[in-house]
Amino acid sequence: MFELYPFEKFRDTPSVQFFDITVPDSNARDLVFHQGPATSPHNAKTSDWQFYLHPRQEDNLLALSGGRTFYLVNFNWDYPFHRVRLEQNSRILRIPPGTFHRSESDPQGSLVINQAIRKASASVHSEFRVYNSAKIPKLRALLTSGLPPMDHGFAEGEDGFEHATAA
Repeated sequence: MFELYPFEKFRDTPSVQFFDITVPDSNARDLVFHQGPATSPHNAKTSDWQFYLHPRQEDNLLALSGGRTFYLVNFNWDYPFHRVRLEQNSRILRIPPGTFHRSESDPQGSLVINQAIRKASASVHSEFRVYNSAKIPKLRALLTSGLPPMDHGFAEGEDGFEHATAA
């Protein structure tokens, strides 16, 4: 299952805060900048959602500026569809290997650091493929079923989204 976990503030001075954002065992760093209200990966030409899925990489994402909303799908979880809000300097989102995921930035954009944990066999080709939901029957069926995503990390009434609740 994914996880939202805190990091430690170790010093707080006037107008300056210091944080330890270390992710144990992280062996790779990605810096991902969205200019404006970007979606990654973008929708297919047919408007179908597209996703990333890393078979050999765990993502550990921290929004450094702006905010981002992640959509996660993993058929091994009790509830397979989640929407997770990641606010700037709030928590780290851990996405386990084998999870379909995509993100949408706030209108002003966002900057996210990923302190990934990659297996030695990981490569750019194996880990950064784009998966079109229209071409994966189980994923397409879930997204067209009307099953709402379970929300996490949203402050009630502040995000402009209608909140679905899942049993």
